[in-house]
Amino acid sequence: MNTIDWSPLLLSLKIALLAVGINLLLTIPLAWIMSKRKIYLKQIWESIFILPLVLPPSVVGFGLLLLGHWLKEVLNIQIVFTWLGAFLAATIVAFPIIYQSMRYSFDAIDEQLEMAARSLGAGEWRVFWTITLPLAWPGIVSGLIMGLARALGEFGATLMIAGNIPGQTQTLATAVYYAVEEGNWQKAGMLVSILVLICFCLIYSLNSWIPLIKKQYRMEDKDVAGQFLQKNAYVRFER
Repeated sequence: MNTIDWSPLLLSLKIALLAVGINLLLTIPLAWIMSKRKIYLKQIWESIFILPLVLPPSVVGFGLLLLGHWLKEVLNIQIVFTWLGAFLAATIVAFPIIYQSMRYSFDAIDEQLEMAARSLGAGEWRVFWTITLPLAWPGIVSGLIMGLARALGEFGATLMIAGNIPGQTQTLATAVYYAVEEGNWQKAGMLVSILVLICFCLIYSLNSWIPLIKKQYRMEDKDVAGQFLQKNAYVRFER
């Protein structure tokens, strides 16, 4: 009986978690700025942010190959046929999903709550941490979970930039493809089962947990909104 090679699973989890972590740091400030501030050429910037969502994976992969060539020539940094290339591919394809979810969450926040906090003396930073971010939290978590699932399933761009080197760049998605090409249906079925199970658990947790969080922060009732403001703004802020 052949031993199970867990390296594709471990590499996929490593890449997906890192991609989501980087996107978390990028998308929260970007989504907040695009939602709450007047930005020059905002529609163009937003179109650029969402573009990887609709582009064919081969186009993303080709762009990464060009980037990899430039990095190698100018900075002597190798990303082609390395796990870093797979990480960049996962980060790019997951970015628009996470960004959109956060942007919609910031847009849905009642600006009167933020204005009330400012009128009580809160600075922008305090308003963001005590009012804006907690109210946007369900959308942030939703975007992160969906982005994680997307990063785990990334195939096309990863194959172009990182290839399929066992133990180095082989992810779950690429391992499935090559197992089928080799006629190893048993291995392919096992890998597919693992990937489906992980993604199912992610979506199930999303569908189970997010409604509970939304109930906690629902702002439809004025009394609830007032209680939330009093609780999180502490009635009076210190600048």
